[in-house]
This record gives sequence, structure tokens and C-alpha cells, in this order.
Amino acid sequence: MTKSESKRSGVSAGKCASAASAAEQVNNGSFDVGFPEPSPAAKAKVLKQTSKESLHRRNAECEVYDDGTNTFFWRAHTLTVLFILTCALVYVTLLEETPQDTAYNTKRGIVASILVFLCFGVTQAKDGPFTRPHPEELMRRLLGQFWDLGLNLESSGKLSERKTLSRITHQLCQQQLEKLVQPHTAYWRFWLCVSVVYELFLIFILFQTVHDGRQFMKYIDPKLGVALPERDYGGNCLIYDPGNATDPFHNLWDKMDGFVPAHFLGWYIKTLMIRDWWMCMMISVMFEFLEYSLEHQLPNFSECWWDHWIMDVLVCNGLGIYCGMKTLAWLSMKPYQWQGLWNIPTYKGKIKRIAFQFTPYSWAKFEWRPASDLRRWLAVLGIIFMFLLAELNTFYLKFVLWMPPEHYLVLLRLVFFVNVGGVAMREIYDFMDDPKFHKKLGQQAWLASAITVTEFLIVVKYDPHTLMLPIPFSVMQCWFLGIFLILIWTLWRFFIRTLKNVCLDVFGFLGVLRASSRGFLDKTARRGIKLRRYKIT
Repeated sequence: MTKSESKRSGVSAGKCASAASAAEQVNNGSFDVGFPEPSPAAKAKVLKQTSKESLHRRNAECEVYDDGTNTFFWRAHTLTVLFILTCALVYVTLLEETPQDTAYNTKRGIVASILVFLCFGVTQAKDGPFTRPHPEELMRRLLGQFWDLGLNLESSGKLSERKTLSRITHQLCQQQLEKLVQPHTAYWRFWLCVSVVYELFLIFILFQTVHDGRQFMKYIDPKLGVALPERDYGGNCLIYDPGNATDPFHNLWDKMDGFVPAHFLGWYIKTLMIRDWWMCMMISVMFEFLEYSLEHQLPNFSECWWDHWIMDVLVCNGLGIYCGMKTLAWLSMKPYQWQGLWNIPTYKGKIKRIAFQFTPYSWAKFEWRPASDLRRWLAVLGIIFMFLLAELNTFYLKFVLWMPPEHYLVLLRLVFFVNVGGVAMREIYDFMDDPKFHKKLGQQAWLASAITVTEFLIVVKYDPHTLMLPIPFSVMQCWFLGIFLILIWTLWRFFIRTLKNVCLDVFGFLGVLRASSRGFLDKTARRGIKLRRYKIT
């Protein structure tokens, strides 16, 4: 798109986080800078270098069109938030009479401290991967690639070409960064700060005694702090019970509780996070095996066979994964065209734009490729392990802290992981897929990992007796066999097979070398015979 076309349409096109697209803009002259255009040879070198590194990400990421409107909801509002916060504190200090209830004042002081921290984080915290727009990352990556190219030209002795290309591209990228970088919505910053608050709360609970930690939950809800019986979903596993004349399918209806839609919705959202059918099915099946293995510890894991494999894996989880994959296909094909609300002429378009505000700014397809190299394979195994540990924490936490399954705190924890999980998975994928640009693990992924580990440590401290119950020998045999098979496959795929290929390449090279030397000796022998014949004659 040329500069004049961009002015007429009011829409700027770009590839989400793709350096190759920016190089194409350098090629067609769409960047508006006050420097002479680089030579065709320099542009060809830029395109050649960027195309190799960004080929995979270019195929996996979507097209985004944004007119660059910086509306009210995209601004940080730092002074406004500071003014409102100051007014609230002045009102509490000067106009409100402080109650004489110590417990109430303690609760209110803690809540106020958390709110002040959230206000700071929403306005000042570092942005995560879900920012608007992604071309900030695009341009910074392109700037680094251009600079590396200039250093390579300098080392090769082409100083004049290096100076011209480096000066042009550095100013070009800096100007485009100023045009493209805009503050993104405070939503993801809010959840980042909530992650910090939740982790601090877990650390506080971890440092209490078991009795004090359980009784502390009464400050949140007076109904907590009481031991609750676990519900056993096993027992009579007959789908059709002929002994019950009034309702022979009563076992089936008893299992149709609120957890059925929760299972479906949970796996639908997990599929949107992971964006891979293979990994989702592996986690779903592995968790059912974990329920089989740990039902001697938690009666809640004791379910009928058809509840495990038909209702959970096939119906709830399978249907959620299927709908999630269909949604991913739609998100990868839909056009991402963003305009300011006041730039849309019709009311229908404005309402549609408000609804789309809660959809992703852009979309990238995750290609985990676990069998491609050892680093990605270990990363995928780690992701699956952390997902399974977070799932187990859901059941063990409410067991050791005496929270009923229907309590709102259990639901809030699930809502929390729904919002932070998507950001954490994107940061993990970027860190694994592009380690040259993402040199450290993202902040939300770091916090999510720390929260999962801290939850597990609380379970270990509060009820070690339950965790130390001996696992049945047959279950131990199955798990040892599975771990052994994974270890054998890892050794074969990334070590033995690689060594075999290297040996075959060496033997092939030696065979070629041997054939070449034999041909040389034969040629030398024939030449010697001719010389001897010449001497005889």
C-alpha cells in the first residue's frame, strides 16, 4: 500500500509481529522518512535475511488493519486515576468517621491497600503480549535485524554501504515506533496485578499453621473453616438400574450436575489458550488417568468408568475441544480491521465495534512442533505437567482449606486462571519459539508458574498425610512404564536417531571418498601402462 492509498483509505496494513512484512514495506517505499532510498542490493540483503528468520511466524500469524485511532479507552489516564485516588483518601481521612470495630478496620485496610496497588499497576505496570498494536514488537525486531546486517557489512569491509543502510533504517524504525506505539487497555495489566496479590496471599497462607490458615478463611467468609465431607461419584455404576422402577436412569441423572457445563466451558477456554488439538487431548486423557491413580486419596476422584471416558473425555472435554478448534479456525480466518468508534458512521457499526473490543486484536496460530528438537519437546512436557498440576490443585486446595465445591472462591480462582492463562501461554510460546527476541520468560508466565507451585506447597504442608497414602502397586507399575517409554522415545528421537544419521552421513562420505580414490588409482594405473608401452616402443 502506497502512502497516497493509505491516506485515502485511512487504514494501515501490517503483518502481526512479522518482520518480513516490514521489510516488504521498506521494499515498496511505504515508510515516510526524510532519507534517500537504499540501494536495490542493500534491500535485497535485508529481505533475504529477514525472510529466513520470519518464515515460520509469517505463516502462523494473521493480517491486521488498524487506522491508529487512540481513543479514550486506550489511554493510560495516569493523572485522572491519581486525582480520584487522592480524593478518596482525603474523604476517608477528613470526612469519614473511623469505626471502632478492629476486625472491620483490618479488612477494610487490606482491601484499600490492594485497591491502591491495583490502581498503580493498571496505570504503570509493564505491558504484556496482548498489546495494541503488535507492530511495536515488529519494528523493534526489524531494527535489531537491520543493525545486525549493518555490523555484518562492516565486518565484510563494505563501510560505505553499512553507514548508509544503518543511518536510514535506524531513523526509519524510530519514527515508525513513535507512530505505532499506543497504550493498550488496562484489562491485562489489572489481571497481572491480581496475580501478584494472589501470590502474596498464598505466601501468607503458606507461612501460617494449619489451624490458623483454615480459620483465617473465616475472615473472608464466616461459613468457611469447617470440615466438609467429600462427595463420592462412584458406587453404583449401572447406567440402567432395573432395581429402581421409578427412575432406572437415576445414576445418570445424579452425575448431571453443574460440573458438566463447567467441564465443557473449561476445555473450550483451555483450547483457546493452548491452540493445539494434540496437547489438549493429551492433558484431558492424562488427567483421567490421574483421577484413577489418586482416588485412594480424594474420594471426589472416584467415578464410574463411563463418567471418566464417556461423559468427561468424549462428551464434555471432547466437545469443548472441538468447539474450541472451530473457534480457532474462525479467529485465524476473520479479518482484523480496527477503526476508532467515532470514525464509524452507522450505529450498527459502532455497536459491533464495541462488541469486538472484547475479542483479540490479532491472532497467531501456535505450532508447538514438540518432536522438532529436544528444547521444544522438554518445553511441551513442562507445559503439560504444569497444566495437570494446576488441575489437581483445584481439588486438593478446596480439600485442605475446607472450601465447598460450589463456593464463590473456587469459581473466582477458575476465572482468574482463565484470564491469566491465555497471556501466560502466549508468553511461553514466544519465549520458546523466538528465543533470540524474547530472551526471558514473560512476567505473567512467571507469576502463573509461581502460583501453581505455591498452591501445591500449601497442599503439601496442610495435609501431608493424604499425599503420603501409599499408591497401589498396579498404579505405580503403569506410571513407571509410561515414564520409561517417554524416556526411551526421547533418547531414541533426539540422541540415538541423530547419532545414527551422523554415522550414515560419515559412512556415505567415506564410501564416496573410497570410490573417488579407487577411480584415481585406476586412472593412474592405466596411465602407467601407457608410459611403459611408450618406453618399449
